[in-house]
Amino acid sequence: MTIGEKAEQAVTGRPDSYVPARTLTALTTGRRLPGSARPPVRNHLMHWGTGAAVGALRGIWAASGLRGWRASAWHTSVRLATDQTLENVTGVGAPPWTWSRRDQVVDVGHKAVYSFVTGALADRLVPLAPDRRPDGTARGPRVR
Repeated sequence: MTIGEKAEQAVTGRPDSYVPARTLTALTTGRRLPGSARPPVRNHLMHWGTGAAVGALRGIWAASGLRGWRASAWHTSVRLATDQTLENVTGVGAPPWTWSRRDQVVDVGHKAVYSFVTGALADRLVPLAPDRRPDGTARGPRVR
């Protein structure tokens, strides 16, 4: 996702967002930083931490048989909802329907790339749980 964001920013001139840093600060300290605050370490912690946590969920899905493009599409919604919930519950973010069309497209696009790449890797690297078949049904003892 970061590579895609940096490429997009090089083309569009869009500046870095520090909403993740301000969100992490609000979650951990209860205080809100001004919109001009740009703490880079907290920004990276929130950016990478959220990506890792939500990515782990996609790995769990792959192990349980939720795989493929449909799982990645649903995962995109989870990734977007995670950010929006944390940003808006802390009062740091604004609801996406108040954003410009461009900002909406950029955010959804980056989250979709993240989810589909994460999904492809999870589907390839995470083995199916022993109690699951490739068709997604659970294997268990035969009931008589």
